[in-house]
Amino acid sequence: MTGNSFYFPWEVSLIEGLQNTLGAFGGTLAKILSTIGGETFSMVVLLFVLFCWSKERGKRASLTMLTASLWFPMIKNVVLRIRPYMEHQTITALQLPERDAGAMDIVQQGYSFPSGHSAMSASMYVSIALEVKKRWMWFLAIAICILIGFSRFLAGVHYPTDVLAGWAVGILAIGFCMLLQKYVQKEWVRNVIVLSIGLTGLFWCRSRDYYSALGIMIGYTIAAPIEEKYIGFTDTRKPLSAVLRIAGVMLIYFILNTLMKMPFSNEFLDSGTFGANMIRTARYAIIMVISLGIYPRAFPLYDRIGKKDHNQKSDQQRFSAL
Repeated sequence: MTGNSFYFPWEVSLIEGLQNTLGAFGGTLAKILSTIGGETFSMVVLLFVLFCWSKERGKRASLTMLTASLWFPMIKNVVLRIRPYMEHQTITALQLPERDAGAMDIVQQGYSFPSGHSAMSASMYVSIALEVKKRWMWFLAIAICILIGFSRFLAGVHYPTDVLAGWAVGILAIGFCMLLQKYVQKEWVRNVIVLSIGLTGLFWCRSRDYYSALGIMIGYTIAAPIEEKYIGFTDTRKPLSAVLRIAGVMLIYFILNTLMKMPFSNEFLDSGTFGANMIRTARYAIIMVISLGIYPRAFPLYDRIGKKDHNQKSDQQRFSAL
């Protein structure tokens, strides 16, 4: 195992104390909160904002979260801090970052500093709070960030200082994207700037969280102008259309991710080699292009389904009145 070991004694004592005190309940709590701060749940929330609530606000929140998702693994692969459970036998990993990889495989599980969950939750939920501009949303955003951060060191996969650093990365990503929004008018230029900074990580990053984020950013950069020029979907307030939009893209993600893994063995995909990482990057880029650049073409169909149901109800009401 290669990496750096550094921590404050109080961090280890705090994690040990929480795990010993909360026991099995702590494990359940850590799993629930980690899931809320995980990739799938965050994706659903962000897709709802982008596809349903407000396309423009969703784009701003997406770029901020993608910026944070690139920055934190780039920092991780410089600091190379080993996760708590990997170096302290008294700490248990209650929720592995990568459940399909070996617990002690540091290339697949990634490094500890900063916390990716904390960085992404801060970048996304605080961005949404800035867009909503309501006090209740600020309370909700702060509460979610605190709970997700707490779950990361409770789970034994991060030190508390990892969480603090993760929040800082998320806030810095928000500030950086606000500056881009202010001084760079064209959306595609803003995306290219974020991607260009992220590409520098190819020189030193080895963990797969970086290559996932890089693929997503590449795909997003390609998909955004395609969608804007050829599709131009609009927001929706129709519950059925909203559900179908999100369910459809999640289905596409699952199918494409499964199909594109099939030509390769699990051993190769988890090997951490440059070739495996490039396959991972390409896979996520393709998924993003199809999900965000092509799939929204189906949105008018979903809207018509809702209109058809409404028209049928209106016809039935008119018929009953007769």
